[in-house]
Amino acid sequence: MNELKLFTDGSVHAQSAIGYGAYLSLSEHRLPVESLTAHIQTKRFTHTSSTKLELQTLLWALSETKLPGHKLTVYTDSQNIVSLPDRRERYLQSDFRAKNNKPLNNAELYREFYRLAEQLDCSFIKVNGHQRKNEQDEIGRIFTLVDRMARHALRNEKNK
Repeated sequence: MNELKLFTDGSVHAQSAIGYGAYLSLSEHRLPVESLTAHIQTKRFTHTSSTKLELQTLLWALSETKLPGHKLTVYTDSQNIVSLPDRRERYLQSDFRAKNNKPLNNAELYREFYRLAEQLDCSFIKVNGHQRKNEQDEIGRIFTLVDRMARHALRNEKNK
């Protein structure tokens, strides 16, 4: 089975609720890390928050990436995403409602996440974002490129 690595990140401007998601999909990476920037995809999202943007970006990346026959490893700095598989049963049992019986924020995005996750052979790895360059391994260096691309897109939005 082929292995696919998916790096996702987002950057949001809380006051305007505008954010940019970025992802990079790699099946085999033999290029120098720095040359991968040209392959990073970005997308603008509105009416979002940091948690929501991370989910929106992941779902967008999964919908854009060719997945059949691949083992997928998702690299993210979002603790929310990494912990979603462990919360699946609790969310399903509560019908995506909080203890006060109100729907969870982002309930529809969680539903879509679980729908897609059932169809995929995937695992999630938490990346420590914003590490010093000399502390990063190759995964960290690749993730930093994705992070920078999302932040760059948001900065360009704010400067318009």
